[in-house]
Amino acid sequence: MKRSEVNQAVRDAIACFARCGWALPPRPRWDVTDFGRGDFRRWGLVLVNLAEEPEYCEKLMYAYRDQVTPAHTHRRKKEDIICRHGRLSLRLWADADRSTRPVAVPIDGRPITVPGGGAIDLPAGSRVTLTPGVYHEFWPSADDTVIGEVSTANDDAADNVFAEPVDRFCEIQEDEPPEVRLVGDSY
Repeated sequence: MKRSEVNQAVRDAIACFARCGWALPPRPRWDVTDFGRGDFRRWGLVLVNLAEEPEYCEKLMYAYRDQVTPAHTHRRKKEDIICRHGRLSLRLWADADRSTRPVAVPIDGRPITVPGGGAIDLPAGSRVTLTPGVYHEFWPSADDTVIGEVSTANDDAADNVFAEPVDRFCEIQEDEPPEVRLVGDSY
């Protein structure tokens, strides 16, 4: 992924957050990834770590309309994915094989069951609670969608299990100076 793509994604995320009334902390921790797929507009995510405590974490996320975060689950992390603004779509599976076996999850605290591979849509303000083992992919289905996450402690390097091989932290090609420091930057 090129640094110019990272910089543009960060600028677009900041602009979206501002339009939607979300203020960022003074020194946010940025993470931008194309999951090693080389097509950021199709597969990618901008994450802002708002809180990283031993017991919990909170993230604010941005993706372009229809930009997918690939199917994954977590070994230990339990999380609420929240549509803070716009509309968010998720596809769920009960296993790595992405079978049609039904998946039970609470939406806004009320249990629902969907067939494996079934999609759910979250309007602004709604949340889905995901436990370890529930595979999920998600994408904004409206412009200016702001995605929130509140979860148990998170280790992106060790806790993510993707259904297909991906590079969670992609290599950055330095074609212009960085506008923000990313979690994976070494300078």
